Amino acid sequence: MLLWLPLAAAAFAHASLNSTEPPDGAVVAAAPGVIRLIFNEPVSPTSLKLTRPDRSSVPLEDVVVKGNALEITPPADLQTGTHLLSWRVVSEDGHPIGGSFVFSVGHAGGPPPDTAADSGWPVWAGLWTGKVMLYLGIFFGIGGVFAIFWFVGGDTATRKPSLIALGIGSAGALISLGFQGLDAVGEGIPFLFSGSAWRAGLGTSLGPTVMFVCVGFALAALALLSGKGREARWMALSAVLTAAFSLSLSGHASAAPPQWIMRPAVFLHVAAIAIWAGALLPLMLQLRTKSPEAADSLQRFSVFIPFAVLVLIAAGGVLAYVQVGTPSALVTTAYGTVFLIKLVLLVVLFVLAAANRWRLTQRSRRGEPKAISMLVRLVAAETLVMALIFGVAAAWRFTPPPRSLVAQVQRDVVVRLESPEAAADVTVRQGDGGAVSLSIKITGKDGQPLDPVEVTAVLGNPQAGVEPIRRKAEKTETGWTVPDLVLPLAGRWSLRLDVLVTDFDITRLEGEIEIRP
Repeated sequence: MLLWLPLAAAAFAHASLNSTEPPDGAVVAAAPGVIRLIFNEPVSPTSLKLTRPDRSSVPLEDVVVKGNALEITPPADLQTGTHLLSWRVVSEDGHPIGGSFVFSVGHAGGPPPDTAADSGWPVWAGLWTGKVMLYLGIFFGIGGVFAIFWFVGGDTATRKPSLIALGIGSAGALISLGFQGLDAVGEGIPFLFSGSAWRAGLGTSLGPTVMFVCVGFALAALALLSGKGREARWMALSAVLTAAFSLSLSGHASAAPPQWIMRPAVFLHVAAIAIWAGALLPLMLQLRTKSPEAADSLQRFSVFIPFAVLVLIAAGGVLAYVQVGTPSALVTTAYGTVFLIKLVLLVVLFVLAAANRWRLTQRSRRGEPKAISMLVRLVAAETLVMALIFGVAAAWRFTPPPRSLVAQVQRDVVVRLESPEAAADVTVRQGDGGAVSLSIKITGKDGQPLDPVEVTAVLGNPQAGVEPIRRKAEKTETGWTVPDLVLPLAGRWSLRLDVLVTDFDITRLEGEIEIRP
């Protein structure tokens, strides 16, 4: 028996993690300059990866081995929120082991919610201003270029407002990106001049939107510079399609399920608005200058605009139905209030458009001075109402839609895990920013409540490269709970419960849970 003891020592020689700095689950006031993993024996790292609060992942390569510890220098731009560090090492006997732990900078959870409240009113104002400027650039700039080449015959006298709008929109795209980054990291205006804010903005869904919309602005500008040829017309059309595609990549509506309906609906909605709004200023300028081409431009616009309005109403109806959900949400949510204000403005817009089309267009085409003068004033009123609608719509950036509020309430999921010896009903409650809590009720094979000595939850996401996270459950009057757990990545996670029934008897229950975005 004594001769077997050296073999037993070798069998239990696998390395294990003793502690971490910062400690697992800790909330630290400032980003750590060094992260330490301390093992019971020397190890060699094979994989180290940090998942940040914005769900992006970065490999950790600046690692120094000091005795039984790994000293890791994290990225300099650690965001506020919860980070998950997945590690995999090889012990002296060549056995690979892995695991994960979390720590938080500033506060636990994910990045700040989709509102500027945490960053202060200057960031709120910047977000809203950038969004309005972006809309003006898309609808009056890109839409105006489309109208110049498809409705008003490339009239050079009508190009100046579109050029100005394109400049405003380009500035708005940059402002939106910068302030989006501030909102993502929860910082104030002074942080706007740091690279971290811009990288954070690019890392959100707004990043692709800004990149594509800038391509749309460039195509519209090239169309204006290329003259009146066929190439200009097709570049103008491409600019409208690119801008519509860009807005379908981000925002509450685009993120709503089912996306195969919602994203095309956003695309069509944006394209229809651009065609309608973009034509207003070029037509008004032609009418004011009494251009001989004004009558033909009015005719082309009048023939085409009913189709754009039908698409606008159909796509808008789909978006409203999915986002609002129930009529009561119109008066019980901030999103519904914004929607009602926009709806009132739309009614005013449709009344003005109907008056222009049915009472003034034909008279203006015949050259009646009073009709032309009245039409110019009403088109100017339409333009103003359009701008007000863009301002109201930009406020949706700060109001979660009712369907997301309902989804938030419905995030509790019950998963049943079974083995021949025991069973467990696990209630998974998901909050904001990846915050998750588990409530566990364990029964024996006969269905009677079981009172184990200890319960440990082990969660992992192998597809995302996240090594297992281990948490000891806390005993409560109704069962066991694992509070304050953060799983920063959405998707399917493996769940295992190690149930220590007695000091000498352990059973394992395994299954999967789905973490929603």
